[in-house]
Amino acid sequence: MKILIPNAKELNTNLESLPFQGLSEASQEILAVISQMELEDLADFYKLRLDKAQLELDRWQRIANGQARLYPAWQLYDGLMYRYMSRRDLSPAEVAYLEEHVFITTGFYGAINVFYWIAPHRLDFQGSLKIGQTSLKQFWRQQYDQLVRDDELIISLLSSEFEAVFSPAIQKKMTKITFMEDKDGQLKIHSTISKKGRGRLVSEMARQQVMSLEALKCLQPDGFVYREDLSKERELVFVK
Repeated sequence: MKILIPNAKELNTNLESLPFQGLSEASQEILAVISQMELEDLADFYKLRLDKAQLELDRWQRIANGQARLYPAWQLYDGLMYRYMSRRDLSPAEVAYLEEHVFITTGFYGAINVFYWIAPHRLDFQGSLKIGQTSLKQFWRQQYDQLVRDDELIISLLSSEFEAVFSPAIQKKMTKITFMEDKDGQLKIHSTISKKGRGRLVSEMARQQVMSLEALKCLQPDGFVYREDLSKERELVFVK
């Protein structure tokens, strides 16, 4: 079983860190392309003002020069989903569960375990970055597919942007989780509720050592309850 979660733009570097280490060949290829970009190119690529793009340029330069510090991926990423995950004072069983089953999809390092040590950077699959003649999604597809190829159960907490990196055959095997809010009898989906629900769900799955869909359906993370009447074979709906 694999549980797939997206990366995040928000980063927290107020953590213990390690000196930079070498990159995989795939990450080196991506770095070589990004290193050719000027500040204006990065601003256009990220759709940021020049001062914000300068921060990203500095990060990439530190990686290229081997001066970047490394942090555990799920501690470095600090978006709303990550802030709603229990990331401290974990039991040995929870650590073992996360290490074996929970993976972050990234554009620079590929699909990595939550404890993998990475350098601060920003890269997703929304831009038009190409490695040679290959899009970033196609560049990582084989590695992404290989990670889950032998898994019968693939839990996707990803947006469509990240799911699209996987081949169509793998996407069909995924079980998606949808979080909804009941507001005065109206069921609504919005990003804040979804991100909070994803974070709580991952932590509850680790705490209760969930290994099946039936066990997953019994969870009530942060007040979300499974709704069979709204769910489908490959989509479980939880309502708060």
